[in-house]
Amino acid sequence: MPTPAAQAHHDALFPRHPSTLARTDPDLVEIFDDFAFDEVLAHSGLEPRLRLITQLAALVGAGALAEYRVMLGAALTVGVSPVELKEIVYQAVPYVGMGRGYDVVAATNDVLTDRGVPLPLPSQSTTTRETRAGAGRAVQEQIVGADRLAALDARTPDDEQHVQRWLSAHCFGDHYTRTGLDVPTRELVTLALLVGLGGADAQVRGHVAANLNVGNDRQRLIDVVTQLLPFIGYPRTLNALAAIDEIAPADGAR
Repeated sequence: MPTPAAQAHHDALFPRHPSTLARTDPDLVEIFDDFAFDEVLAHSGLEPRLRLITQLAALVGAGALAEYRVMLGAALTVGVSPVELKEIVYQAVPYVGMGRGYDVVAATNDVLTDRGVPLPLPSQSTTTRETRAGAGRAVQEQIVGADRLAALDARTPDDEQHVQRWLSAHCFGDHYTRTGLDVPTRELVTLALLVGLGGADAQVRGHVAANLNVGNDRQRLIDVVTQLLPFIGYPRTLNALAAIDEIAPADGAR
């Protein structure tokens, strides 16, 4: 049986979701619950809402749709709003693509509808077709740094410049400028997405630096990655920690 503390955390997060694995694979569920809810959760410096927001983002990156549905219910239970949940998904699309994003949107809509949330939700867009490029470039400079962005533009070959323009207008202009989540939270969502996705080590390093630029310090990043571990495993977690150590080393030298 799980420890009383682990059982209490489980019941608080999933009051409407009895685990089918508890009947078929009780050993595995006990190991996971004791580890995730006793050890890892006890090590958390994150408030519950942010913990669930970043865990959901990592599950989207990992393509773990069934667990995403379960954790979506937990997020609603701890007070993550429907708008925030949709913004996690919308934020994910430029990174995972609409191929995966479509299924995540559909799963999110199913859970929200089951909870009696009317759809569509109010629009969080703040840009138009005419303003998205300029607004995106401005927020990209805030996150990445104007000098770094200019250097990236300078070393991008002419026949690839269109991708950089789309990155500014689409990824940043269409998504980062939305309301519902602030920029520091969006950067944590993006980092969790990329860590969960795997195989994106360069982008993980880039978004470690971006998180530092918007006020998320080394300890906050370690706290987030720590809470992803039970859901994404050790290899991706250790790779993320290596990126943090490289970009934001413990001695404070960047």
